[in-house]
Parts: sequence; C-alpha cells; structure tokens
Amino acid sequence: MYVVKPGSEVNLSDLATDDKSLFDGGKKDHYDVLENLNEELKGMQNLLYAEGKKKLLVVIQAMDTGGKDGCVKSVFSRVDPQGIEVTSFKRPSAEELSHDYLWRVHQHAPAKGMISVFNRSHYEDIIAVKVKDIFPESVWSKRYRHIVEFERMLAEEGTKIVKIFLNISKDEQKERLQARLDDPAKHWKFNPGDLDDRAKWDDFMTEYENLLGKTSTDNAPWYIIPADRKWYRNLVVSQIIIDELKSLDMHYPETDWDVADMNVL
Repeated sequence: MYVVKPGSEVNLSDLATDDKSLFDGGKKDHYDVLENLNEELKGMQNLLYAEGKKKLLVVIQAMDTGGKDGCVKSVFSRVDPQGIEVTSFKRPSAEELSHDYLWRVHQHAPAKGMISVFNRSHYEDIIAVKVKDIFPESVWSKRYRHIVEFERMLAEEGTKIVKIFLNISKDEQKERLQARLDDPAKHWKFNPGDLDDRAKWDDFMTEYENLLGKTSTDNAPWYIIPADRKWYRNLVVSQIIIDELKSLDMHYPETDWDVADMNVL
C-alpha cells in the first residue's frame, strides 16, 4: 500500500502522516500483534542466517525526530545480534571524505546471511548536501544516477533492498522536539542544529519528494510510512520486512548426516 511505484511523482502533502488504515485497533490493541510480528521476524532472520545465501539491506530515512532509532529498536528487538548490523551514518570523517562518498557506505552492505540496517544512509549525500547548499548542483545532480546504479549492483549480487521513509508531520516534529527540551533526560538527544533544519522544512519536503520519485526502483523500492503514530509505524515496517524476507524463498540447509544415526549419550 505504501510503496512508491518507480517513476511516479510523490506529493508528501497528500499523504496522511497519522494514517492507520491497515490496522483496525488502536495503540492499546497493537501489543499482541507486534509481539507476534517480532517473533515471526526472529524466525525469518534465523532462517536467513542459517541458509547463508541471501542478504537484506534496510535503509531508513526521516526528518529529525522522525523515529528512526525507535523504529529500529522495536522492529528488530528479537533478532539475533550476530545476524544484524545497524550503521548510523553521521558527518563523514576526514578519511571518509578522502574517498568517494559511497566508499564508507559500501563497507556496511550486508554479507550473505546478514541483515544490514542503515539509520540514515547514502541518501544524506543528496538530501543534506542539496538543501544545505554544501556542494553545487554539478556535484549532487549526478548522485541520483550513482545511487540507483549502486543499488542495482547490490541487488544483482543477491541483496534484497528495502527503503523506508518515515513520514511525520511538521506539527508532530514540533511536539517531539519540545519533549526533548522539557525532559532533562532527553537533552542529549537535542541538537540546536535541528532547529535550522526545521526552518527549511519545505525545502526538505520538496527534495524528499524529488528523491523518492527518482530512486524508487523495482530493485530497491521506497515505502512511505505514516509515522506520527509510533506504534502503527512499527507494525507496518515489521510486516514489510517480514514479507520481503518471505519473498526470498529460503530453506534451511540440508545435513550430510542422518538424524536417525545420532544418539546423544
């Protein structure tokens, strides 16, 4: 339902950030459903790891306070830590800047049997660079094509790619930023620079619309998830990832020994 069809135009203002149409209940009703999804994802990740042939890359993008951290914690709370790597891409280091911008990203692409989660990603090298006017158009304009081809290569080499945009409203962001200011235990989460980005909200929305339309492909589709309701966000993202893993048609490896011959003394 929330997938961006390749080549389509995206208008985020037309999409309800508080939608919950895929779930009949409310927040108090979702706990058992999420529990079951967590267990199902745990089983699918175990199968992925045991088979050791397929790979899953989950890319999560959002505005500040969009819920990236909370989504990762909730959705992957039951998976085996040895089968998942979560990478948060922050400001590039001096070493990273001395290479091409995809160098640091490629190192964290998943190995066989693994799930890699990008909490922010290579898309910051278009979004942030363009909106904050860090580099000229001659630099960032090429990156749509670079990234599409990079993801095509990963997909053709056996990586299933799922890209999630957590879509929150400007009013919801205001509430979440204020909550960080009101609670001393959350002050560490607040970055004064977030207010600068908030002042450019419309610019960010315009660029996300452009980016989502240009880079959603059959190999690596974008899903725009209503994210004002955290609990609904977690349900939907969990189900999407489970469905994508099921599509891999995985099987436990066959043994070269007969169970009947085994005797544990």
